[in-house]
Formats: sequence, C-alpha cells, structure tokens
Amino acid sequence: MAPVETVCVYCGSGFGRDPAFAKAARDLGAALAAEGVGLVYGGGNVGLMGTVAQAALDGGGHVTGIIPDFLKSRERMLDAVQETIVVGDMHTRKRLMFERSDAFVALPGGIGTLEELVEQMTWAQLGQHRKPILLLSIGGFWTPLLDLLDHMASEQFIRPGLELSYLVAEDVRQVMPMLREALADAPPTPQAEAFVSERL
Repeated sequence: MAPVETVCVYCGSGFGRDPAFAKAARDLGAALAAEGVGLVYGGGNVGLMGTVAQAALDGGGHVTGIIPDFLKSRERMLDAVQETIVVGDMHTRKRLMFERSDAFVALPGGIGTLEELVEQMTWAQLGQHRKPILLLSIGGFWTPLLDLLDHMASEQFIRPGLELSYLVAEDVRQVMPMLREALADAPPTPQAEAFVSERL
C-alpha cells in the first residue's frame, strides 16, 4: 500500500456561514496530525485555512505553508508552522503545493479554493497525475459542483475516456481511509511534475 505522507488541503480564507465548516477544518487538521500525515496548505492564519493548520499543530503534526509574497499581510502567515515558503506568485505556490503533496482535499471555500481544486482535476483528467483528489462536502457544500460536473458529462463536454477522477466524503473520518485506498491502486505518474512545471 502506498503511504500517504502529506496531504494538501484547499479551503477558504473565511469561515463561511455554517459553523460545521470550521469544525470540519479542526477535525481534519487533528486527524492528519494523529495519523502522522503532514499538512500542506496556503500558509495563512485566517478562516478555515488557519483553523486546519492550527489544529494540525496543536496535535503535534507537521505543517508546511506556501504563500505568495503579496498575500503575507492580507492572510497573515501562521508563524508557528514548521516550514513556511514565501514565493513570488500564485503559479509557483500551486506548483509547490502539488509537488509536496501525495493527495488533495478540498474543504468548503470560495473561488480560489474552486480554482485550485478544478486545476488538479484537470491535470488528472489529462493523465498527468494520479494523486487522489477528495471533496469534503460538509453539509452538501460541494453538491452544486457535482451536479454541474454531471451536467457537463450529460452534455458530452466530459467525454468517455476523459472521465474525472475524484472522491467525495461527507465526514472527516472517511478522509484518510479513502485516500489510502485510492493511493494503493494509483502509483504516481512519472511525467507529472514536468507537465505541471511547463503548464505553470
């Protein structure tokens, strides 16, 4: 079975309306720490992003924050993380988050979370990586996106042979077992990092 050593978490820099989102972020950070799995995230100390990172730290986990220079003041870096990487732009941030992660989990978030998630789904669709992508759909948050993806398929914009590969969980307790099972059947694709570097 392939190990899950690091998980990249995409999530909002706000808390959202439902308190269940923040609870899920805390539970996910704690679960990663308890499993000895490192967290890779966007480097900020605000919203769900700061919540998941602080929970991982509180549980004794290892946290890597990757943040572009222009967001340092807006998202206020979490100084307690073991590793903070400040980069020049969003493209470099996303590339490093990809390279340093074995899997990806999307908590609720806004347009930035959606963009990061969909980009990973696109790279996987094109066969450039096989790292698991999991949508943590707390309170059905990701249901509208899942409906849209089904609509794209029904309209033949997602065609046979180009099906999307992703997992959906509704409870934090499902996350690590699902990621481990997916990784057991999906070795990394050798050309992935070269493709991502060229694309970014």
